[in-house]
This record gives sequence, structure tokens and C-alpha cells, in this order.
Amino acid sequence: MARMPSAERRKQLTEAAIRAMARDGVSRTTTRSIAAEAGVSLSVFHYCFDSKQALVESVITTLTDHSVTVVKQALRPRATLVETVRAGFQAYWDHVQAHPDEHMLTYELTQYALREPGFVHLARRQYELYGEAYAELIGGLRDGMDLQLRVPVATLARYLAAVTDGLTLNYLVLGDESAWSDILETVTAHITGLAEDGTEP
Repeated sequence: MARMPSAERRKQLTEAAIRAMARDGVSRTTTRSIAAEAGVSLSVFHYCFDSKQALVESVITTLTDHSVTVVKQALRPRATLVETVRAGFQAYWDHVQAHPDEHMLTYELTQYALREPGFVHLARRQYELYGEAYAELIGGLRDGMDLQLRVPVATLARYLAAVTDGLTLNYLVLGDESAWSDILETVTAHITGLAEDGTEP
């Protein structure tokens, strides 16, 4: 087995855990199955993660990074604020459609953490990460497009996290892809109504 820096090994094991949990479910995924998924020995796993809590936190953070990264890449200033915001939502939605198992896993992790003794703080941390990610995206967009927000960044960030969380779960349950276009337009119009910039006619 090739030697690998511990940070890279943790990343490898986290991605393996995501695959295993998405396939088998959180409760049925063991440290042994994760090590096998990553192609490493069980001792390597325990060297990188000293507890299941540490692993679950790493999985939650990485899953959040997966979707935030694609939105960041798409959320660059365009001709109008409407086009910019819509591009960000579209990028997120494309990720949901391409990786439904990952997004389903986020909800399973929340329920698991809320029910497992000593893990509740991880569920809270999961939703704190959502708010922090949206606050960073909003702050960057505000500065890049000289936006004047009608509500505080923190409020808008939590609102966006709640909206996308609800829409994602709705899609995972109902699977109605045809309805998304109209929903996307509605959400985009609502969000852009909470900000003003100098690019709109």
C-alpha cells in the first residue's frame, strides 16, 4: 500500500464512506466496510479517525463542499442579478439530479445524528455549515455586484438554506423533474427581490 499524507488519506476514506453510506445506509455502514471501499486496512482507518463522530463530521463537511463548490463556480456576476442567481440555483439543482444518493444521505445523516446519543451536535453543525456556506456565497455576490440587501446576510443565508433544503427533499420524495423549471423561476424572482444592484434595467 502506497504511503499517503494523512490529510489525503482522510479525504480518501471520507469519500469511500460517502459511497458506502449512500449505497448501504448510515446504520449499516461499518468501519470495516469503509476501509474495504477505500482499499486500505482497518488500522489505517483507525489511524485517520479516532471515533465515528469524527468520521461523520468529515462526511457532513465533505458533502456540503460537494454542492457548494459547483454553486461557487456558477455564481459569478452576469449581465443581470436575475441571471446570476438563476445560474447558481441551476448549478445546485443539476448537482441534485446528478447525485441524488448524496443528497438523500445528508437527510439520513441528520436523522442518524439526532437519534444517536452524543451525536446531536453533528446535526446542528451540519445546518450551521449550510448557513455559513450560503453566507459566504451571498457575501461574495454582494461585493462582486455591489448589491444592497433588504435583509441581513445571516438571515438571507438561513432562509436560502431552508428553501433549498425543502426543495431538495421535495424532489427526492416526489421525483417531479418537470415542476422544477417553474419553481426555479419563482425562487429566483423572490430572492432577487430581496436585493438591488446597478445592473438591472
